[in-house]
Amino acid sequence: MRIAFGTSGWRGILCEDFVFENIKVVTQAIADHIVAGGDKGKGIIVGYDSRFMGERFAKESARVLTGAGIKTYFCTRDTPTPAIAFEILRRSTAGAVNFTASHNPPEYNGIKFSPSWGGPALPETTLDIERRANEMLGEICYRERRLDDAVRDGLLEEIDPRGPYLKDLAGKVDFEAIAGLGTIALNPLYGTARGYLEEPLLACGADVKLVNAHRDPYFGGFPPEPAEKYIKDFISLVKGDPAIRLGLATDGDADRFGIVDEDGTYIEPNYIIALLLDYLVRVRNMTGGVARSVATSHFVDAVARKHGVEVIETPVGFKYIGELISQDRIIIGGEESAGLTIKGHVPEKDGILACFLVAEMVAREKMPVKALLERLYSQVGRFVTRRENITLSPALEETFPGKLANPPLDFHGVRVKNLVTVDGCKFILEDGSWLLFRKSGTEPVVRLYGEASGPERLSAVMEAGREFILS
Repeated sequence: MRIAFGTSGWRGILCEDFVFENIKVVTQAIADHIVAGGDKGKGIIVGYDSRFMGERFAKESARVLTGAGIKTYFCTRDTPTPAIAFEILRRSTAGAVNFTASHNPPEYNGIKFSPSWGGPALPETTLDIERRANEMLGEICYRERRLDDAVRDGLLEEIDPRGPYLKDLAGKVDFEAIAGLGTIALNPLYGTARGYLEEPLLACGADVKLVNAHRDPYFGGFPPEPAEKYIKDFISLVKGDPAIRLGLATDGDADRFGIVDEDGTYIEPNYIIALLLDYLVRVRNMTGGVARSVATSHFVDAVARKHGVEVIETPVGFKYIGELISQDRIIIGGEESAGLTIKGHVPEKDGILACFLVAEMVAREKMPVKALLERLYSQVGRFVTRRENITLSPALEETFPGKLANPPLDFHGVRVKNLVTVDGCKFILEDGSWLLFRKSGTEPVVRLYGEASGPERLSAVMEAGREFILS
C-alpha cells in the first residue's frame, strides 16, 4: 500500500489499511515534519471524532509524538474539527493530529494534519508528510513513550477545547436574537457537535429539540453527512412539528452543515453561502472579498456583484479558502459540499458556526429561509445546481483525458464562452449556465457539476454533460 493524503488528510478502511502500524508510521512522519520545521517546542494537539476506536488510535499517536519529544495536548473527548483549529491558534501550537473521516461511512477513519496556521494542510505540507511516511512503511521507525511516563515528564496534557471555543463563538453570533426565534431542531448526527450545538442555545434561553445526540460509531446506519438523502428522519421531524422554525444539522466532525427550513425543505449549501454573504454585507456591514471553490454556485458571484465584492475562485479543497481567511482577505469562504467560515474566525470549515449564523439570519430578518431565498432571487436572478457521479468503463476511463484535451465548442446548442481549468474543466456557456468535469484520483468516476437558471435548463445541461462523458 501507499499513504496518500487527499483534500483533507489520509483516510482508509478500518482493519484494511487503517491499522495501528500505519497510524504510527504516519504520526512519525508528522513528528519528523514538525521537527524539521523547527516547531518541536510548540507542542501539538491530538483529537478524534466519534468513530469506532477513535480515542484508542489517538492515544497510540500520542505515544509516538511524545516518544519524539513533542509536547502533546490530548483532547479528553471526541472534538469538532473547528474547535481543534481554534485551539491550535489559541495555544499557538505547531498544529494538530486529528483522527477523523468527517462525513465518510462508518467503516472509514482518517488522520488529518492541520499546521500552525489552523487550516487544512496545503499540498507542500502533505506531500512532505506523504514522502516521509512512504519511506518508512514496513519499518519500525518510531519510538513510543508510555502515556503515564509522558504525563510524568510533562509531555502529555489533557485538554477540553469546548469552553474556550464556545466562549469565542458567543462574541461572533447574536444568540440573544436567536433566543427569540422559536423552537430550533438540532441534529449532531451522533458526532462531535454533541454538546456544542445545544449548549449555547440553551444558555441563551432558546427552545431546543435535540435528536441523534448520543455517540454511535455506526451513525444510525448512514454516513454522518447532513445531506438530504441521509437525514430523512430529521426532515420529517421538522416538517411534522409546526412549532419548529428551523432545523440545524452537522456532520461527524462538525465541519459541515445541513439546513432544514420550517416547512421541512432541505436548503442546498450553495444557497446558504450566497444568503450568508448577502446577510453579512448588508446587515453586519462586513467588508472584503468572497471565496468559493470552482464547483460552487455562481449565485455567490451574483450576490457579490450586487454588493461590489471581489470573487476569488479556488480549487476544490478548503485549504485554499482557509489560506485566504488567514490572510484576512475575505468576508466568507464556502464550498458546495457544505463547508464555510467567515472573516475573523478559524481558517477551517465550521458547521457549528454556519448553523448559528443561519439561525441568527432567520431570527433577525424575521423570515424563513425559503422566503429569504426568493427575495434574493428577485434581486440577482435564480440559480439551480446539481452534482452527479458517473462511473467510467475501462475504455471510457482511457479515452476521457483526450476528450478534455479537445473540448467541444458548444453543449446542447449553446456555445462555450469560457473555459476554467482551476480544478478539472469548467465550461461557462453563453447563457450563463456551466458544467464542470472533475475526474476522481482514486476511482473510475467523473464528478459532473452543473448550474443553470431553472430546472428544465439544468436538466438539459446535465444531459449534455453525461453525453460528453459517455459517448
